Amino acid sequence: MGADNSTTEDMMAVDIHYWYNKFMRDSPSGLITLYELKAILGLQGLNEEANGYIEQVFATFDMNKDGYIDFMEYVAALSLILKGKIDQKLKWYFKLYDADGNGKIDREELLSIFKAVQAINRHTDMSPEEITALVFDTIDKNGDGELTLEEFINGTQEHQMIMDIIKKTLDLSNVLKVIKSGRRHSV
Repeated sequence: MGADNSTTEDMMAVDIHYWYNKFMRDSPSGLITLYELKAILGLQGLNEEANGYIEQVFATFDMNKDGYIDFMEYVAALSLILKGKIDQKLKWYFKLYDADGNGKIDREELLSIFKAVQAINRHTDMSPEEITALVFDTIDKNGDGELTLEEFINGTQEHQMIMDIIKKTLDLSNVLKVIKSGRRHSV
């Protein structure tokens, strides 16, 4: 093994150690519930759509669907958010947007997500309705009112404006600041 690999492995080990200690401080049981996640991120008292969005985010990170985020799921989520390649992030966004799990995103699903994200992040450059219309008008190639994974990824990568909207509306930097600095509100 070369020096570069050792350095990378050492950095990853330090990162994992840091995140493990942080995870166990925030959740001594070793499991995070939806309620605890909302408390950690200071996301109580949200409207129905915003709550639905947080529940959907939680569900996408709860890979084994046991109702908890364990340390491995936590690390996978942070790794995706912090170090994931754009195609990995787009696949995750697609899964998040596809609320009914049918393998397609329809206008109502996308509109619901954009309304929820706007309620949480307070981005108001465009209304959720305008964003949804722009996304579908730009990347729904066959005009059927649904986006497949392929249409979503290709369309987003081909249109920088759509990519910028997706990134901005799903900006998790505030969430990451809370995670890094510690629990905002106690449970």
